[in-house]
Amino acid sequence: MSRVRNPILPGFHPDPSICRVGDTYYLATSTFEWWPGVRLHRSRDLVNWEPLGGALTRRSQLNMRGNPDSGGVWAPCLTHADGRFWLVYSDAKSLQGPFKDVRNYLVTAERIEGPWSDPVVLNSSGFDPSLFRDADGRKWLVCQYWRNSTGRDAFAGITLQEYSVTQRKLVGEPRVIFTGSPLGITEGPHLYRKDGYYYLVTAEGGTGWEHAVTVCRSRNIEGPYELHPQNPILTSLDRPDAVLQKAGHASFVEAPDGRWFLVHLCSRPVGAHRRCILGRETALQPLVWPAGEWPRLADDGHVPLAEFELPGAPEQRPYLESFHDDFSSRELSPHWNSLREPLESPWMSLSERPGWLRLRGRYSLQSTFDQSALGFRLLHHRCRVATRFEFDPETFQHQAGLALYYNTANFYHAYVSASDAGERVVQILACDNRRYRFVLPEPRVIAAQGAVILGARIDGEVLQFFLDDGTGEQLLGPALDATTLSDDYPVEGGVGWAFTGAFALLCAQDASDRGRPADFDWFHYDSAPDSPQNS
Repeated sequence: MSRVRNPILPGFHPDPSICRVGDTYYLATSTFEWWPGVRLHRSRDLVNWEPLGGALTRRSQLNMRGNPDSGGVWAPCLTHADGRFWLVYSDAKSLQGPFKDVRNYLVTAERIEGPWSDPVVLNSSGFDPSLFRDADGRKWLVCQYWRNSTGRDAFAGITLQEYSVTQRKLVGEPRVIFTGSPLGITEGPHLYRKDGYYYLVTAEGGTGWEHAVTVCRSRNIEGPYELHPQNPILTSLDRPDAVLQKAGHASFVEAPDGRWFLVHLCSRPVGAHRRCILGRETALQPLVWPAGEWPRLADDGHVPLAEFELPGAPEQRPYLESFHDDFSSRELSPHWNSLREPLESPWMSLSERPGWLRLRGRYSLQSTFDQSALGFRLLHHRCRVATRFEFDPETFQHQAGLALYYNTANFYHAYVSASDAGERVVQILACDNRRYRFVLPEPRVIAAQGAVILGARIDGEVLQFFLDDGTGEQLLGPALDATTLSDDYPVEGGVGWAFTGAFALLCAQDASDRGRPADFDWFHYDSAPDSPQNS
């Protein structure tokens, strides 16, 4: 008997949607402003997952230039029917105040690896679309219904509308089938049919500490829907001591042997301020769902389990304890991501200098356009990242290095540049809810020629940069607050919603707009050697 430890997908993997085809499970998660859009994984056993990269890889499928922080791809839904994969997703263009400028799309593919089709525009009346195929072959879209408001009434319910495959569009009028439970803030709908009932699963309570999974059902797809007598079936709201917090936004799947499971998002706070550096992650819970009865967690509770026994499952392997990339391949690993646009020439190249990653400098890290940045999501609360690179700046307008990044409002950037005297120097820029400061009192001169190594260690709440300029590894600057790189900190500071997670960035900037190149020899990531899996 194997013991499963949550989360099954650590780090920034929110809003999971799961389906099964034969004996293989597929899982899609939100990517927000990160490219490629919609992260995909595959598994044969529900506990060990293989990353497949992204589904949305072309500009014709997703144009995120200028999208705000935590805009972009929200809450995808992945299903399989009629010999094809069906993927619906939102692209959020604005999210502040009473407005949610969001458009929903559908793409399909015969194989999970693609190619995925160009998108069909569905609607823009809300977000979190989900496609359901009924037993008669008809397809229905359920979707959150948004009212322009700053209060809880902005979440106006869940709509149902038929999708015509032949006409490639929604047909008929949308109908509100569920206005929510007393928890409110109703979103993230998924429909299932079992034992003569339609079950509507929703996320409620907001995606923070009060997040929850609720269930209702009806004999008719259009309702009326009755609430589960034990709602919410999953939440950590009343258990601040639980390892997995913010539990909600669930998707159900049936195993070949008839057992049921749900995947859901969760977060693991650290430190006195209880901030979630790794963002919203994906966890697995076993369900009990007898014929004609309501689904419930297998332990008859509602608190997400950090660990549980799963009979018949193989040993759970760590998702990714270490990662090394020497950029010798023609293609980037699926663990790499960029901001808002494809990983492609002219700003990025693996061929101009074989065996190296070349980044041509563009805009600053505060920009929502033209960032030359390659991101690797942090997966552990204790970890170490490092990169070796060559960079020959001519002016202070040329910068390249390593950033620990949450969004345009919160990051630490350790970079090499040039002083007014023409010397190579290193400095750290801290961006704290859009308040900027230099960490080092004076830039540090790099006496040696050639490549340098910049790195950082994260130990819970503490972040420490280091430098090796050929004279051995040395600490660079003081210890810094790692928790500013969290879902919670931007919201606390009033700079906007935050839904992603912390990344290590290889990046280059050129304020002169001449594309000064930086060449990266390798990148390495390690969880702390004495840390347990996924800690």
